[in-house]
Amino acid sequence: MRFEFGRNWRAFLGVLDDARIAQAEASLVALPIPGGFSGKSILDAGSGSGLFSLAARRMGARVHSFDLDPESVACTAELRRRFRPDDPDWRVESGSVLDAGYLGRLGVFDIVYSWGVLHHTGAMWQALDNVCRLVKSGGWLVVALYNDQGRASRHWAWVKRTYNRLPPALRWLILYPAFLRLWGPTFVRDFAAGRPFASWRNYARDRGMSPWHNVVDWVGGWPFEVAKPEQVFDFCRKRGFALEHLVTCAGGLGCNEFAFRRTSTGSGA
Repeated sequence: MRFEFGRNWRAFLGVLDDARIAQAEASLVALPIPGGFSGKSILDAGSGSGLFSLAARRMGARVHSFDLDPESVACTAELRRRFRPDDPDWRVESGSVLDAGYLGRLGVFDIVYSWGVLHHTGAMWQALDNVCRLVKSGGWLVVALYNDQGRASRHWAWVKRTYNRLPPALRWLILYPAFLRLWGPTFVRDFAAGRPFASWRNYARDRGMSPWHNVVDWVGGWPFEVAKPEQVFDFCRKRGFALEHLVTCAGGLGCNEFAFRRTSTGSGA
């Protein structure tokens, strides 16, 4: 049982515009990578819509994008066709972050970027180990992984399983209540502050994403795993990485964001 992420990303491309692309670029610029992305090789492991592959390429990186979901691969290829047709420095492929044979043919990269992906593989720690191996010495690993909220995470796992088990025509029974749970308090705060729907309108300023498509992605996203920040830190430290940048969700809902630099080969698990 797996959520069709690519179908949701296909719908997202319908609202993609220059402002969203610019915000995606700004989110990459904010990463503490010396010299930025220009001239560097980047692996976008689980490219999804292809937005951040496009942003990295526009910033001068040589990009290799792959995804397991055929629709996600098609979305990334569509953005390449629209904005960078026949670009030899942007490659788009179908592949799995759990396929050691496929990954072994890719080589190593200056930056491995996997944002909100590895926790949807069904084998998060193996997937994280696999991408660690693709970072060259002195290179960077940039990942976002769902925060472990304990009981709340177990509740959301039930929501996600239930959503995916329902026939598509009945999934609104889960999606709409979840939408109210996720956005209702924000709407109330915005109204009380005299700025109705301000957070909704400003959402694209955070990495160029769409609030509605992110809700669908969150509610439907299965498989689903979570991790505490210290678990991720310790896991990557043993593999020769130093933590250079961390943004947590303060113990709440969402992803913790990590930027690691490879300083050695590490000792493994």
